[in-house]
Amino acid sequence: MRLVFRELKNNWYSIAVIISAIHSRRKDVEFHVTKSVDDILKFPPEETIVAYSFMSFDLHIVKEEVKLLKSRGYVLIAGGPHPTADPEGTLSMGFDYVFTGDGEDNILKFLEGERPSNRIFDGLKERVDLNDFPPFSPELGIFIPIEITRGCPFRCAYCQTPQLAGRMARHRSIEMIVHYASEGVKRNKKVARFISPNSFGYGSRNGVKPDPDVVEKLLFELKKVGVEEIYYGTFPSDVRPESVSDDILKRIKKYVNNKSIVIGAQSGSDRILRIIKRGHTVEMVEKAIETIANNGFIPHVDFIFGFPFEEEEDVLETFKFIEKIVKKYKAKIHAHTFMPLPGTELFKVGPGKLTKQHYKFLGSLASKGLLDGYWHKQQELSRRVYENAGSGRSDLSKGRRV
Repeated sequence: MRLVFRELKNNWYSIAVIISAIHSRRKDVEFHVTKSVDDILKFPPEETIVAYSFMSFDLHIVKEEVKLLKSRGYVLIAGGPHPTADPEGTLSMGFDYVFTGDGEDNILKFLEGERPSNRIFDGLKERVDLNDFPPFSPELGIFIPIEITRGCPFRCAYCQTPQLAGRMARHRSIEMIVHYASEGVKRNKKVARFISPNSFGYGSRNGVKPDPDVVEKLLFELKKVGVEEIYYGTFPSDVRPESVSDDILKRIKKYVNNKSIVIGAQSGSDRILRIIKRGHTVEMVEKAIETIANNGFIPHVDFIFGFPFEEEEDVLETFKFIEKIVKKYKAKIHAHTFMPLPGTELFKVGPGKLTKQHYKFLGSLASKGLLDGYWHKQQELSRRVYENAGSGRSDLSKGRRV
């Protein structure tokens, strides 16, 4: 059996996880990863299954490619954030089968011949145990950051993660993480990075309150097997303000190579934080930033700009807060423009809109080397996502509770 995966700009980690899961159980599957639809067309359709894992902002690309591939007779399957948010809409695009939520178990069922009558493989009801599948495949030469936690207990109204991964934090065991890290070391891969919605919550029962003993044991064991560099608490293993403490920072500082900690603030307005259901206040964010700075790390703080419902006062409060943390704590800013993602509560509010105030303020920060991110490009992406999601807006805006 041949599986061809279409690699897009932001889906390699998802592809790598699924290929690794399949290869751990099935050695008879032939894998190909292509960066062009033209490369897919080189494979005979009667012997090929084409797989897409995609986010909502890639929808316009996927739609056009699906039309072409279906006209040539390929079997198409899809998973990832957008198909999970809108499985019926994904089927209507031309996909033959859709995988929602966790995909590891269900892709194996598909390869074994299982075909649900509604053509949707449900990975939302029955979640996988991360220890049942490898984080990557040393045998195939696939190495990516190790996913240490899947699932987020928070309800952020703009985020697809709780729907895709569930609201219960599931942790991969230290033993398994260290095993695969050591396999990497054997192949001269001596840098450890991680994937987590909140790395400081690793090993904790609720995914929020840190268990410093567990985190330190993980980092100690990684060093013990020969990992030379560890990056923890930085992308793609950011942290939540509620999880920052002196203890956890002092513990990780002994082992990590990163000089900054990436933390999500998203707004400097308490009113906006309540609307987007972040679950924390501006005061809590500042306390976390102060703690990060006091422990010798640079706070690298995420903000989302251009919420359609924000008022001038909210914008000015956020600007004022940013000016404060940049000056007082030497923080760096990572900027995003709000994107209405299908399946989230805030999809119905429409695309993010940046004002002249935003451009002036963010441009000034960028010119001083205090800001990064793709906020200027994301305004166009935001509009495109909203328009491409089509007529299902009213249903999608309700979201799904998992």
